[in-house]
Amino acid sequence: MNEKTKNLVLIAVMAAVICVLAPVSIPIGPVPISLGTLAILITVYVLGMKRALIAVAIYLLIGLAGVPVFSGYSSGPAKLLGPTGGYLIGYIPMVAIAGIIIDKYYKNIIISILGMIAATAVLYAIGTAWLAYSANMGFSAALAAGVIPFIPLDLGKIVISALAGPVLRSRLEKAGLIANMKAA
Repeated sequence: MNEKTKNLVLIAVMAAVICVLAPVSIPIGPVPISLGTLAILITVYVLGMKRALIAVAIYLLIGLAGVPVFSGYSSGPAKLLGPTGGYLIGYIPMVAIAGIIIDKYYKNIIISILGMIAATAVLYAIGTAWLAYSANMGFSAALAAGVIPFIPLDLGKIVISALAGPVLRSRLEKAGLIANMKAA
């Protein structure tokens, strides 16, 4: 299998992984607890930033087209434009920021965790601003509904990603499925 075909297959597989994990959610208010961020952070480790951006864009387009891949098995333009749509759109800059760090330092767990925390903070900022605007709530109320309850869980997802990501990456490299990523 040539490199281009491997890349396309890996992007499709990781987009499918996101589509399978992201809808799994627990509704706790206007913003549900979801496995989406975990799937996306693992995707960054497996694919690297550029290919992960493509996988996340595919995931968002699949959901936009009406396939129920968003939290709670929802989909469509109303979900992207609704109160939690900012968190979905925020996946793009989250991948870019986490990817820049992980691509360079994926074997350094502390730097990777710090990069994922920064990326998640940007996700929170975009999602919270959109939640406040679309739900006509104050920023503090949106922060209380869309960020504060998620911090411990998201830190857990970040640690899981930092521990599992390099192992997955290494095994895929050894299998010849992905090119060796240079680590600092």
